[in-house]
Amino acid sequence: MFGPDKCGSTNKVHFIFKHKNPKTGEYVEHHLKNPPSVPSDKLSHVYTAILKPDNELRILIDGEEKNAANFLSSEDFEPPLIPAKTIPDPDDKKPEDWDERAKIPDPDAVKPDDWDEDASMEIEDEEAVKPEGWLDDEPEEIDDPEATKPEDWDDEEDGEWEAPKIDNPKCETAPGCGEWKRPMKRNPAYKGKWHAPLIDNPNYKGIWKPRDIPNPEYFELDKPDFEPIVAIGIEIWTMQDGILFDNILITADEKVAESYRKTAWKPKFEAEKEKLKAEEAAAGSDGLSDFQVDFRSP
Repeated sequence: MFGPDKCGSTNKVHFIFKHKNPKTGEYVEHHLKNPPSVPSDKLSHVYTAILKPDNELRILIDGEEKNAANFLSSEDFEPPLIPAKTIPDPDDKKPEDWDERAKIPDPDAVKPDDWDEDASMEIEDEEAVKPEGWLDDEPEEIDDPEATKPEDWDDEEDGEWEAPKIDNPKCETAPGCGEWKRPMKRNPAYKGKWHAPLIDNPNYKGIWKPRDIPNPEYFELDKPDFEPIVAIGIEIWTMQDGILFDNILITADEKVAESYRKTAWKPKFEAEKEKLKAEEAAAGSDGLSDFQVDFRSP
């Protein structure tokens, strides 16, 4: 599969191929790891994939190289074309006495006698003094004296009317109103739940992993064994109209593709840009500068 895919969070030019494993006879699908992004405008674009005899892959958009990869490189395709030489033994099991804990609680540690696990984290500050001028008998909020009961208020249907509350103006200049309470402070006796300190585990053996064995699916290859191209399929899933594909070319000569790109795509692309500029200018002169022209080539 080769071509643009822009849907939701997906934005990439796919290059996917299936290759037959000569050891197993199974076909495996391989994806290009870092495909280029799809152009975000509404103009026509040409996508080119060049497969070279030296195993090089080049992806071009509008004739400009956007990605280069090697078919035999494990860094360029997922999964790699050539499988790993070894794999973890699926039958290898971790021994029951295998200890993966690097640290363990010190078995000889003892909780100190003065350690109080029930002490609260905070206590009242006994040294705190109520600020002078504190208004004990004044609430922080009072009924709004300017509020009046609406004329259409029905006590039976709406309930007993109550004036809305406002901040007590007497509290604005006072250090505080209402019942004064001592503030809380951190309890110096608080230590929380006691835990034995950690020490190095004398039985630590490291993180267990199965031993490696030869991969029965491993093979060596000088170049991919591609099967001949016998057909072309176009897969489209879209919620928009005006999505068109044309001028599909398969050739063994890179220069033929370059020449065709210049003669079949380039003139149309330049004409589309000029038409788009004219439409955007016309929209701006009509006071529609925020209008986005959705232009697609015929």
